[in-house]
Amino acid sequence: MKSLADCRLYTFVDTAYFRGRDPLNLAARLCDGGADLIQLRAKDWPADRVERLAAQLLPICDMNGVLLVINDHPEVAARLGVPLAHLGQEDFFDAGRTHVSQVLPPGSKVRLGLSSHAPQEAERALAAGAAYVAVGPVYPTPTKPGRPAVTLDYVRWAATTIHDRPWFAIGGINAANLDEVLEAGATRICIVSAILDSPDVTAACREFRRRLPSKV
Repeated sequence: MKSLADCRLYTFVDTAYFRGRDPLNLAARLCDGGADLIQLRAKDWPADRVERLAAQLLPICDMNGVLLVINDHPEVAARLGVPLAHLGQEDFFDAGRTHVSQVLPPGSKVRLGLSSHAPQEAERALAAGAAYVAVGPVYPTPTKPGRPAVTLDYVRWAATTIHDRPWFAIGGINAANLDEVLEAGATRICIVSAILDSPDVTAACREFRRRLPSKV
């Protein structure tokens, strides 16, 4: 299994974008396209339903050397042996947590990524033991309605400040604005709609992968 530090392209199996498609097929197509990580994001699903799908996604990811991430449910990741989980600021700090160990069972090998929307949020995520930090939304995005864009200034801050752990630019990134995100210093990106809305998910994934720097 690849190291998180070597990962560049973070993709999603998001229930909001299924539109009748088979999530297992979507995951396989993302793997074929060169995804390094796939996050299962199911904001409107109960934990038991998330766990059933995650159990089916995990062997697909493992077979392709892709890291699976479970959004919102670190306990599900721990039970299944999924390598990564992800929480937003509101689900972590606003819930009174101050360290990742507070949401993971004792002895768990799950690593937790955290969202951030400003420099001080990134700094406290790192201090809390986050395995990686998501930086965004860089641009307005339907994935986070009502959340103001953090702009490229935050990407530039992350590029010059966060050196000890991976960070991923996220939010509204597409083929048209990718170059300016990379020029701002991003070397890792999260892509949701620009891949999942594509008629050819694998081809879209490959194109983003091709345009990312070969080294991080």
